[in-house]
Amino acid sequence: MRGRAKPPAAPLPQRAGVDPVRVRLPADPAGTWPTVRDHLLDRFAGAIGSGRVDAMLAEGGFVGADGCAVRADEPYTAGRHLWFHRDFAPERPVPFPVGVVHRDDHLVIADKPHFLATTPRGRHITETLVARLRDTLGLPGLQPAHRLDRLTAGLVLCVVRAGDRGAYQTLFRDRLVRKEYEAVAPYDPGLVRPRTVRSRIVKERGVIAAREEPGPANSESRIELLEHRGALGRYRLLPATGRTHQLRVHMNALGLPLVNDPVYPVVEPDPEREDFGRPLQLLARVLEFTDPVTGEPRRFESGLRLSAWPDR
Repeated sequence: MRGRAKPPAAPLPQRAGVDPVRVRLPADPAGTWPTVRDHLLDRFAGAIGSGRVDAMLAEGGFVGADGCAVRADEPYTAGRHLWFHRDFAPERPVPFPVGVVHRDDHLVIADKPHFLATTPRGRHITETLVARLRDTLGLPGLQPAHRLDRLTAGLVLCVVRAGDRGAYQTLFRDRLVRKEYEAVAPYDPGLVRPRTVRSRIVKERGVIAAREEPGPANSESRIELLEHRGALGRYRLLPATGRTHQLRVHMNALGLPLVNDPVYPVVEPDPEREDFGRPLQLLARVLEFTDPVTGEPRRFESGLRLSAWPDR
């Protein structure tokens, strides 16, 4: 059985670290689109407006595989690939730098600040870790091997070459990466620690908060108290699994919701609002693994600190 043909390489460079959009012209069973313009209007007019589609055609904003601008009156050809750069909506800049803990021919270990999304998605496109690193480091092929929640700070493993991504993703899939987090949350002297929490976590698409429900456990976290000061404690969190919001859900279930969490225990009216003065007190502190490319033992530690637990 023949595999699907690999699409041609993009003839347009990245813009602000973001790849151009690729469009494949579908089959036209009834001759609906005599020209390329007819199809583009049908496909994109509702999203960006017919005037913008015509303006992009006039400006040479759509190009073919050869990098040449597509004319509005070109005949429609099913299966043809086109590329263009989307118009970026204004984004509120995240006023914190991205640190680089390690860089070599294979890896970039980034220290992601709070509020910065890992990859372009939804309303966060240019203000993302990947876009920033591609742009500032001059590494257009850089890709993350895993994701870190936008509100969580700390270490993200990125690969320099796309061909290496699968090997590092497999490490995370097979739970061969030791991940250590740090958190600040309430201190309860009556709670037995350390302890391991196992539960079934469900996260529905379009619903902000995950929830625990009866059934076989699909998540596991070890929780250790490192120290406490008054009503607050500093915790080491060791997830054995990687469910969405797992550590936040488990800490909340113990009656220890993380400081500045806009979702647990109660979803705030605007949990996506960026209050840069109140970062979620959760940090991906350590990544430890055997490098699948070089065979070397690797251990990286974040240089960031949680603001609710200043050094004394």
